Amino acid sequence: MSRSDVLSLYRTVLRLARSWTARSALPHDTDAERKYIAQEARTLFRQNQQITDPESIKRCIEECEARIEIGLHYRNPYPRPETKKTRSLQETSFHRCSTKALWCVLLSLE
Repeated sequence: MSRSDVLSLYRTVLRLARSWTARSALPHDTDAERKYIAQEARTLFRQNQQITDPESIKRCIEECEARIEIGLHYRNPYPRPETKKTRSLQETSFHRCSTKALWCVLLSLE
């Protein structure tokens, strides 16, 4: 990926921000989402400006393109929340302990 490809992607995101219409079609929602898109683009592109590794640059570009596609598809400019892929044994046992403790409290109230 060349510098011109990255700058082209940046311009695409800023154009998208200018033409964005919120799902609710309310003017204040549209303005807020347009500002969010432009600010998020500026922040992320500046944050990643110092990356020189071609693989890292490629991953960032792919992430940006994916966010554009998801945003357009769902009409939602905000990133999807990340979910944990696996749970550790410690988290699982803590969850069981807290559930057991909750049942003990509930049974003691009867």
